[in-house]
Amino acid sequence: MSYAIIKTGGKQFAVEEGQTLRVPSIDKKQGDKVEIEALLSGEGKDAKLGEATVNATVIGHGRGEKIIVFKKKRRKQYKRKQGHRQDYTEITIDKI
Repeated sequence: MSYAIIKTGGKQFAVEEGQTLRVPSIDKKQGDKVEIEALLSGEGKDAKLGEATVNATVIGHGRGEKIIVFKKKRRKQYKRKQGHRQDYTEITIDKI
């Protein structure tokens, strides 16, 4: 089965056809088609650099789990607590 390595939102993902994954937020509506350039595609020794595109469909949008950022300096009465939730887009890989 062929695979591809794509880059979106500053992160790289290894994908195969039919796979569903969460990527950093993309400005597309649910059901829209997305075309992403592949950094590497193929399988085994037949892998090629940057000569393919990956077609995907947007399934939906959401927000990840909350991450707590806590900073403290001992003996200085300094504490800071902050939360963060990352937005994501869920996509399905249609064709490589």
